[in-house]
Amino acid sequence: MEMDFEDARLRQLEADDKFTGGFDVAIVKAFRKRMQLIRAAVDERAFYAMKSLHYERLRGDREGQNSMRLNDQWRLILRIRQTEDGRRVVIVSITDYH
Repeated sequence: MEMDFEDARLRQLEADDKFTGGFDVAIVKAFRKRMQLIRAAVDERAFYAMKSLHYERLRGDREGQNSMRLNDQWRLILRIRQTEDGRRVVIVSITDYH
């Protein structure tokens, strides 16, 4: 799937090996693995199929967003946007859920 980033720091976090964005090295590694998985996915169903991601739609003030697990504590927040070319994943943030 194609991706966009709402935060330029997250784009840099994926591309720059030395940049950590203030996150722990384990979170950065998990984030980069998720980016590879998202880019390789044909569509959103691949995320639901991998139960370990705990991919889910969010409610409340995060309506319209989804999350997937980076580890037990941290989540990757994203949106799926429909475009003329198909669906794009918009990476919103990395959030501490605890």
